[in-house]
Amino acid sequence: MTGPLLAADLVTLIGRGWDIRAASAVLARHQIRRGEIDKSADERLRAWAADIVPVFRAETVDARCAEINRLLAAGVGAPYLTTHDSLRPHLHFVSDAHDVIARVRAVTAGGLALFVVESEGARLGVCQREGCQVAFVDTSRNGRRAYCSAKCGNYDAVRRHRAPFSRR
Repeated sequence: MTGPLLAADLVTLIGRGWDIRAASAVLARHQIRRGEIDKSADERLRAWAADIVPVFRAETVDARCAEINRLLAAGVGAPYLTTHDSLRPHLHFVSDAHDVIARVRAVTAGGLALFVVESEGARLGVCQREGCQVAFVDTSRNGRRAYCSAKCGNYDAVRRHRAPFSRR
């Protein structure tokens, strides 16, 4: 699940205003090994994050699949199974010998592809509350999430409820 969650955090970072320290923190939070980034890597990572945005904003399954196919073509090498660091078997989409940005590109593209297969093309989005730019991976039971959090959903519900009264 690292790939889609990392992708969502990178997309959110684009929406909130990119910062190299915040980008480094995102990589650390998702346990991207050797995830230190310098100014050059930061620029490449920000460009990749911008490339991911259309996946979360896609309005149809076909559009989402086309966007992920674009990412796969740009970011994935030859997938292979590994059990490094005493972890259970998992997929890597490029060799660990690649730099951190190549590995982030691979894990996000490959992870998004696997997630979209399992979720039948849905369950990725950006919060529907006006002004909120948080991207999310919907792991709810019913798969109909429209907001990044209950707080944003409640805020928007109150706004919609009050809207008719504000027109008086």
